[in-house]
Amino acid sequence: MSELQTSRAIPASRAAGLETLRRVAFLEGVADDLLEKLAAAARWRILAPGETVLDAGDEGGEVFFVTEGKVRVVVRSGEGHEVILNDLSAGECFGELAAIDGLRRSASVTALLRARLCSVPGPSFVALVLSSPVAGLRLLRLLTARIRLKDQRTIEAAVLPARERLLAELLRMSTPRSRDDRRVTPPPPQHVIAARLGLRRETVSRELSRLARDGRISMARGAIILHNAEDLQADLTMLLASDGDSQPEGAHSQGPAARAKASKA
Repeated sequence: MSELQTSRAIPASRAAGLETLRRVAFLEGVADDLLEKLAAAARWRILAPGETVLDAGDEGGEVFFVTEGKVRVVVRSGEGHEVILNDLSAGECFGELAAIDGLRRSASVTALLRARLCSVPGPSFVALVLSSPVAGLRLLRLLTARIRLKDQRTIEAAVLPARERLLAELLRMSTPRSRDDRRVTPPPPQHVIAARLGLRRETVSRELSRLARDGRISMARGAIILHNAEDLQADLTMLLASDGDSQPEGAHSQGPAARAKASKA
């Protein structure tokens, strides 16, 4: 399927498009003359929730900037097993890999909410990042962050049990709630968390219940509360350092960091 095949075009003046591009986080600080060239090559689209932007294996090198709404990036196996790589909101971009290496798309992207996208040809995007140190450095940092996250998830999948992988993902998704606690709000559906981790929904449900029973999380209305988040992160760091050596049965309610604190008391 061709990219944005079912999307409808938005009539927009070049001046309005330029003003919108100035507000895109990736393009902040880029010189006006370079932005004007990008705006001249840009196409604008609106997508309905559930509409596909592009599929893995598609040809094409366009780069997409999300200016409104949210999209989801996923990969699927031949048997239909889906892993969520990322959710991207306004100000973020995708499609840069195909623009850089000229290969087919490596993932599929679908609109989660009603989304407005700006697409630019791959050569125009590459010319921009080669001409603008601001954009070039921002692209390097974007790619570096995505590689670091992929590396972290890979090592977690290799050495951590499902419960600790779930805790690590919840910590990444969380925001501060108090001095000691963090929260995930609103909590994603369990099947979404499972797809982020490559687990079954039943596994996520079981491990969430165990974490709540052990007092490490609370399932509040509209939120998952992570208690003593600093200790949770320290526990994960220690387990990763020890190649995920299993804990004795019954030790889950108190992680390594908490037990170390108790032994010093």
